[in-house]
Amino acid sequence: MQASWLNPVPASEIRTALAADLNLARGTLVLRRGMRRHTLYLEELTHRLAADWFTYRHRRWPTSVNPHLLVTQKTALDPDHPAVGRITMQLNLILPKGQTLDRLRQDRILDEAFATGDPFKLMRLFGITEATAMRYVTTAYPERCAKLPR
Repeated sequence: MQASWLNPVPASEIRTALAADLNLARGTLVLRRGMRRHTLYLEELTHRLAADWFTYRHRRWPTSVNPHLLVTQKTALDPDHPAVGRITMQLNLILPKGQTLDRLRQDRILDEAFATGDPFKLMRLFGITEATAMRYVTTAYPERCAKLPR
């Protein structure tokens, strides 16, 4: 698994994502955020990795009833159906030294803010609030968001 698949989503959310919420035909993943749901639209690389993961998962653990999207050898067949652990995700990803999934996510959002400057796109891609999207756009383009003198 590569970090590029996970960095638009907080690690805690990808750990608890359900397999049923991944729709490969539509290219979407629905994330549950309390009572709310957020739909992520998968770009080509993420879509291909998700499809490959599903194929591998089904071939490796065909009798698994764990509802989570990500499983391990332990969790796939555990009758309590736990999500993968936080440490398991960190150990199985190849991250640059000193990086965390959350830091990669922040860098990814900022990179997108520099590329587009569009807060609506940031909100749609990353499931962030309007205020958070505007903070990223302001950081990327301070001249566009500067307050005018009175």
